[in-house]
Amino acid sequence: MAEQYWFCLKHHAVEGADGCRSADRLGPYDTAEEAGRALDKVAERNETWDNDPAWNDDPPPQDG
Repeated sequence: MAEQYWFCLKHHAVEGADGCRSADRLGPYDTAEEAGRALDKVAERNETWDNDPAWNDDPPPQDG
């Protein structure tokens, strides 16, 4: 099996399979570089979903 990497939310560090418990990690990722960008990817996805009308159930702003 190819090596995999995770981003530890507790330590803000890239870890291998023997890292922290799963509840404290994002991944797995195929490379350490991808794991290192995990929080950036989360922010990008949140921004996309926040602006997607299919996922946004906030009422439209009212003119006034």
